[in-house]
Amino acid sequence: MAKTIAVSIMLNLWYKSAVIYCIDVETFMDGNGDGIGDFEGLIDRLDYIAGLGINCIWLMPFYPSSVTFRVF
Repeated sequence: MAKTIAVSIMLNLWYKSAVIYCIDVETFMDGNGDGIGDFEGLIDRLDYIAGLGINCIWLMPFYPSSVTFRVF
């Protein structure tokens, strides 16, 4: 029984046949109009992503930047 379960788990490695797309949320799609990508924009485009055949999304890490950007 344990051997059957182990074989079943080994055969069901979904990521081996998955199409994985890495997304940088900040640059992907702006959903609220402030010019910076956000989760709202990502959610709005999930149908588009799925239509490309992508079935797994890997989100790039996001964190506040210590660098201040100035517009001249």
